[in-house]
Amino acid sequence: MKSRFLSLAAGLAASAALIPGSLVAPAVHAEDSFYKKAAQPYTGTTIRVLDEITPLQETLAKIVPEFEKETGIKVEYELLNHFEVINKGQADMLSGRGFYDAVMLHNFQLGPMLSAEAILPIDKLVADPKLSNPDLNTADFIQQPYKTAAFTNGKQYSFINWNYNQVYWTRADLIGNEAEKTAFKAKYGYDLAPAKTIEQMRDIAEFFTRKKGEKLAGETLQSDFYGIVLEGIKGGSTFPALWNNFMKNYGGDIIDAKGKPIFDSPENVAALKMWAELWKFAPPGIAEYSLVDVPTVMGNGIAAQSIAWSDFVLGIDKPGVSPLAGKFVYGPVPAKAGREGQRHAEAEPSVTVITEASRNPEATFIFLQWLTDRKQQDKLIEMGKGGVPIRESAWALDAIKSNPNPSLFAAMQSTLEVATAKPKMPKFYELYDALSGVAQEVGLGRISPEDGARKGQAEMLKICEECLL
Repeated sequence: MKSRFLSLAAGLAASAALIPGSLVAPAVHAEDSFYKKAAQPYTGTTIRVLDEITPLQETLAKIVPEFEKETGIKVEYELLNHFEVINKGQADMLSGRGFYDAVMLHNFQLGPMLSAEAILPIDKLVADPKLSNPDLNTADFIQQPYKTAAFTNGKQYSFINWNYNQVYWTRADLIGNEAEKTAFKAKYGYDLAPAKTIEQMRDIAEFFTRKKGEKLAGETLQSDFYGIVLEGIKGGSTFPALWNNFMKNYGGDIIDAKGKPIFDSPENVAALKMWAELWKFAPPGIAEYSLVDVPTVMGNGIAAQSIAWSDFVLGIDKPGVSPLAGKFVYGPVPAKAGREGQRHAEAEPSVTVITEASRNPEATFIFLQWLTDRKQQDKLIEMGKGGVPIRESAWALDAIKSNPNPSLFAAMQSTLEVATAKPKMPKFYELYDALSGVAQEVGLGRISPEDGARKGQAEMLKICEECLL
């Protein structure tokens, strides 16, 4: 989710620019890099790393051989889909088998894995000058996702690898159509534009929901058209999106500062009412839509707007994939009107951790640093002609600044400004399963928002009266 790899000479030169009168050592060759030196005792070691397959990781896989060439450490870099990487990675970690030396964890996995003591703290490795790169420049990491994901109870367990985040996504060709703009203002009393508030998103959803045979931007619809598409599957990221994009923006939450359940708060009831309202303007199959289906629906052009994971957007909004490529516009996740200064957005700052059972923690630690080093991160974004930054410096890269769709990266940056890792809850999966069911039932209208809030509170109390690690 998300310092440039320098020779020793370049690192000293950078220091000299900041410290008057400092001396610069003679230049050294690239082959004398920190990583090459640090890896010398581990040359010939093989490490196994499990990661999730998205366009980001597929790009990264192309540069992993450079690490092998530089250090002599062989990396078996395995990519699996979202659900498989969770199941297979956790099974290995919990078994203590140690097949994988490092596993990518979404931040919601950290509570259960920390509770099981399946993750190796890296504090000793960070403190070891033979292993820890002094020029890694962790201050350049986008700080809020990094600090809330990588540290727990005074210990460090990772760096930051993937700043997955959600953005608002709509059709520029519809939002900018003059006839639609005129009709929208006549009905709602304000100008049609990408939604900045949840209430505006609701109005746009209602406005663009139309039946086959009606007109849309001057064209006769050959099938029904929907005002919004959201993830609705029981599982996936349906509940986290409801939690962070709606409940928190309404001033609610699922636990208080001490970890006690507060699901039945008035703020959450109000958020659930809006959630149910939006489902009325979504495709009838919304309850089966996963985080993969939502961008596909948008790319196929049967919905006017969505909130989606930005890394999946990168794989859809491009020529040859979607017939509407280049006709989308993006923005921050809409806030509750009146609470724009206290906005929240769903994000999944994700980390690659060293497993407690790893037989090669030092070699793996060197690799994890190398992955997050600025040189690799810059290359990842340049090769992908964009990406999801984990470093603040990445926003200035040409691949982002000169991207043909700057609104997407502006939306990502806006989300990452407020993004935090989820609370470390040992029983997150039990909570997740129960609350995903509540989210779906309320969306489908099977239970009222009020009953949903009561049911969610009761389910939480069955699972944990104090839910934090």
